[in-house]
Amino acid sequence: MSDLFDQPPAEKAESSSAHRPLAARMRPRTLEDIVGQDHVLGLGKLLRRAIEADRLSSIILYGPPGCGKTSLAEVIARTTRRAFDRTSGVLSNVAGLRQALEAAKQRRLVAGRETILFIDEIHRFNKAQQDVLLPFVEEGAVTLIGATTHNPFFFINNPLTSRSKIFQLEPLSPEAVARLMRRSIASPEGLGHLKIAMDDAASTHLAAVCEGDARRALNALEIAALTTPPGPDGVIHITRAVTEESIQKKAVVYDHDEDEHYDTISAFIKSIRGSDPNAALYWLAKMLYAGEDPRFVARRLVILASEDVGNADPRGLSVAVAALEAVDFVGMPEARIALAQATTYLATAPKSNAAYMGLEAATADVKEGRTLPVPRHLRSTGSKRAAQAFGHVGYQYAHDFEGHFVDQEYVPTEKIYYVPSSQGYEEVIRQRIAHWDELRKAARRKKPPPAAGA
Repeated sequence: MSDLFDQPPAEKAESSSAHRPLAARMRPRTLEDIVGQDHVLGLGKLLRRAIEADRLSSIILYGPPGCGKTSLAEVIARTTRRAFDRTSGVLSNVAGLRQALEAAKQRRLVAGRETILFIDEIHRFNKAQQDVLLPFVEEGAVTLIGATTHNPFFFINNPLTSRSKIFQLEPLSPEAVARLMRRSIASPEGLGHLKIAMDDAASTHLAAVCEGDARRALNALEIAALTTPPGPDGVIHITRAVTEESIQKKAVVYDHDEDEHYDTISAFIKSIRGSDPNAALYWLAKMLYAGEDPRFVARRLVILASEDVGNADPRGLSVAVAALEAVDFVGMPEARIALAQATTYLATAPKSNAAYMGLEAATADVKEGRTLPVPRHLRSTGSKRAAQAFGHVGYQYAHDFEGHFVDQEYVPTEKIYYVPSSQGYEEVIRQRIAHWDELRKAARRKKPPPAAGA
């Protein structure tokens, strides 16, 4: 481990650029070169301001492969006046880490120069290695930049995360990936020495199937450019068929913001609602293969679990929410397994939309102006004296009664909003409500009639 940037970084990059992969040659050199991540690097954003002012404190960059974590660290290295060391959670050990940290501490004491320590794949450090970092980060001997594809709140020690700002980077959009490819084709450092014509269909396909991973897209572009013979005019023509071959993934008809996108998710939802797990799995496979955001699919499953399964199987919502969490926790491609489990569970679960329909009916009443006063005995009581003064008395605590049930008015209307079906667990709910209705009728038969003139 050494001060890689004591020599100007640009010189180091140029010394071996001819032998580096396209993705490495096209790494951004300035903040303006970085594509995407405007939510943390846009003008006026905290992280950008800290980098430009060289006031960066310890940070952890969390995001999927190819979203720009290492590139951002290298941009910081180029703009900072601090020494810059780097290592990896795969390669480093405790002894090497201690050596680098002590060197940073001495550099600060002797030369007054701060050090940024970049640790790629920091989640691979075990607890002992992470504990070694803690006192140096705490006293400011180093400014830590950790990069991880794993949720730092699960894989990095709490004391370390509490002393670092965590920035979540997102997968690059297809538009951002396409922009990077166009830049690479035109750049002298990229493929500018070749005459390349890339079809729009080829660019769209490659940008979509790389799933937000810029490295993957540029590697495939380089393979396509270097293995496709030029035509008679000397131009390398990259078609969609060429990109399919270079990335080993066939294109499917799927536009991410137009009809095919909406038609496919509609077919997916309606197949689950219609209790056809086979059809649902096919549409799920198509979406994931085409590069659909798995979080979008997971969110739709959460909605469906309440809208279409509801209380017929209350566990459906838990399964869907767990799948959503698994997508963020595990990431693709393994997250597709959790999505398949949630899809088949919901497709084969008993169905009911009674809770949702009940809410719609109640909302319609509210919208149409049928707002009802809260009964006095249900209003907030505050102190006992205030409750008596305002007449907010008479509430009966249900747990004081047999079966934890007591007949009292909860809303001044007899309208029924929730009508449970006989599907699955909702049949149990239906019987329970029928039992309570009988108890209410019995209680009301026992009540004395109101006094004359009341």
